[in-house]
Formats: sequence, C-alpha cells, structure tokens
Amino acid sequence: MKKTTIHEIAKALKIDSSTVSRALNDSDRVKAKTKKRILDKAHELGYTRNMLASNLRRNRSNTIGVIVPRISRYFFSSTIAGIEEMAYKAGYNVIICQSLEEVDRERKILRNLMANRVDGILISVSMETHDNSHLTACFENGTPLVFFDRHVAGMKQTGKVLIDDVQGGFDATEHLILQGCKKIVQFTAPMDVEIYKNRHEGYRSALKKHNVPYDENLVFVSKLLEEDGYRLAGKIVEEFDDVDGIFSTNDLAAIGAMKYLKSVGRKIPEDIAIAGFSNEPTSAVIEPSLTTVDQSGTEIGRLACNLLLDYFENGNTLVNDRTIMLPPKLIVRDSTKRK
Repeated sequence: MKKTTIHEIAKALKIDSSTVSRALNDSDRVKAKTKKRILDKAHELGYTRNMLASNLRRNRSNTIGVIVPRISRYFFSSTIAGIEEMAYKAGYNVIICQSLEEVDRERKILRNLMANRVDGILISVSMETHDNSHLTACFENGTPLVFFDRHVAGMKQTGKVLIDDVQGGFDATEHLILQGCKKIVQFTAPMDVEIYKNRHEGYRSALKKHNVPYDENLVFVSKLLEEDGYRLAGKIVEEFDDVDGIFSTNDLAAIGAMKYLKSVGRKIPEDIAIAGFSNEPTSAVIEPSLTTVDQSGTEIGRLACNLLLDYFENGNTLVNDRTIMLPPKLIVRDSTKRK
C-alpha cells in the first residue's frame, strides 16, 4: 500500500511542501490556521511520519536500551515498569534485554544496542560482571549509561540509582539478633558483585555492634536460586546444631530454605528465624510469611529513567558521577517473630 507523502499533501492544498514539513514538525513559523489545514489534510489522506528518517536527521532514535539479569524476577519486572512509565511520558521507546547472569551475553547485548543507535542504556549488571572493560565502550561510542541496583564500582562517567544495601543488610541482621538469634547464617552471591559485598558488610556490622562473633564458615555463597536455598538449608541442618537464624540476601534462597526446613520438621521462627531481601510477592503469602527488605523497584526504575532523560535534556552533562541512594525498608513478618 502506497504511503502518502508531504508532496501530495502540498499538492492537495496548493501550498509549498516546505510549509507542510514545518507544520508537521509543529514549527512556530507556520500560522495556526494554516497548520490546522495541513494537519487535517494529512489525517484525511492517511499520512504517517517516517520516524526512522526523522530520527536519523536528528541523530536520535528516541529509544532507550534496558539490560536486566532476569526479567522473571519480580524486582526487575517492577523496575522495568517504572522505566517504561517515565520513558512513555517522555516519548521514548524501550528495548528490554536480559543477560541471564552471563557476562558474555551482556557484552553482546551492549554491542547490539549501540549498533541499533539507542540514545542511552540503563543496566543492572550480571553476577559475572566483575570489571568495566565492556561497559567503557559506551563512553567511547558516546552512549550514556546509568546503573540501577547492581553496578560496577569505580566508573566515573555514569549515573547510579541504588538502594543502601549496607543499611539493608544491617537492618535485617540486627532484627534477627533482637529476636534472640545468636548464630546467624548468611546466604550471599559472589561478593565481587557490589550489592552482595555491601549486604555482607551490613551483616558483619550488625554482628559487631551486638558482640556476636563473625564466623566465615556461616557465610554460604551461591547463585541464590530457590534450589540453592533448599540445598544450603540441608547443609546447615547436617553440619550445625545451633544455627538459629538465616539472613538471605535475596528472597528466593530464603524461600527455598524455608521449604527444606519445613520438610524436616524444623519450626520457623521458633527453631530458625529467617529474613530475606527484595520483597518478592511470594514472600507475603508463603507460610509463614517472610520478613524481608523492600527494594522499591518501581521507584528505582522511575529515578533511573529520569536520570537518563535529564542527561538528554540538559546537554548530556548531568549523568556523570551522580548517585541517587534510596533508603531500605525492613518489612517484619512471621518468619522472624520470636518475641
């Protein structure tokens, strides 16, 4: 089906095609009455703008790339919702990609997004991302980059929207201590990922404040999947008689641990109290309901997108070295209520 051109609109109205072009681009150089005639005729003839050509002329694609570890995770789906909300209001499209926690896949996605001329990239890095070698290509390409939730430390030419993970780890661990727990296990991912290093720091700080000895044998590293929590809970039951608390740095592993402990007759929280991190929807409905740290995913998504939009609107200057830090919120539920 043949598309209507601005020349056909101009011919139908017997005016210059440059006037039609200016009117369709909402130029102040065209009188309101003339602009209305042109827009009405364009609608009548079924004219649609060639956005690709228009964007190429402006050297913009009006597209933002988003990279998350897993779309299936509630936290990341909620951040995507916040990003899309802000992007839509500003007239931007969003391309959503997932690294599946693989740094090689993350590298390929970054290259593809830049090849497709996205205006900027929002990223929460994979568990395998330990350096910034592939991320610096964004600066060399002139593509602005904003981290949300997970980031790579030491990168100066970026924006960051984070939750205070140190405080979140501290709050969850201190809560377990105040509920009477004396030997607390931590489930964590590899601590060369900044958020897990910081949540571990919070865990250690709470132990120190309350004079609870730190034991590295009580720190278990995994990918924090539900099956990891199930397996590690079995290891705890087999190897330790006196563990009475678990702080898991995400909810999935905490839920897996709860399932195992219930399967062997351990009472939660009477025998072992459990706290998670991220406030997955399942955490509120599992029995007993899971105490957790809320991460404000939607708000993080909104703020990260707005930071990138500020960069676009203010001469590409505001994103550099700017960090927005949100406070964590401990949500106390039945899995820790021992007192």
